[in-house]
Amino acid sequence: MKLELEIPASTMSALRQAPSELASCIRLMAAAKLYETGALSQERAAELAGQSRQEFVIQISRLGVSPFQGVEDDIASMPACP
Repeated sequence: MKLELEIPASTMSALRQAPSELASCIRLMAAAKLYETGALSQERAAELAGQSRQEFVIQISRLGVSPFQGVEDDIASMPACP
């Protein structure tokens, strides 16, 4: 499926990126946010970003997104050790 976005020339100029670089960046950012909010699994988010899961985990970590979505909640709800 193909999705088209209109990006103002002033935005492209401010970002100083080639259209293909910006497209990759937007895909990664969208995938990271969709993964962070739980809308996509890590596997599907990596697919959206056009990356392997390993590369996606590295990239989202650089963006400050934990690759362990939901794990913190699971750990916090575990009973304390006696």
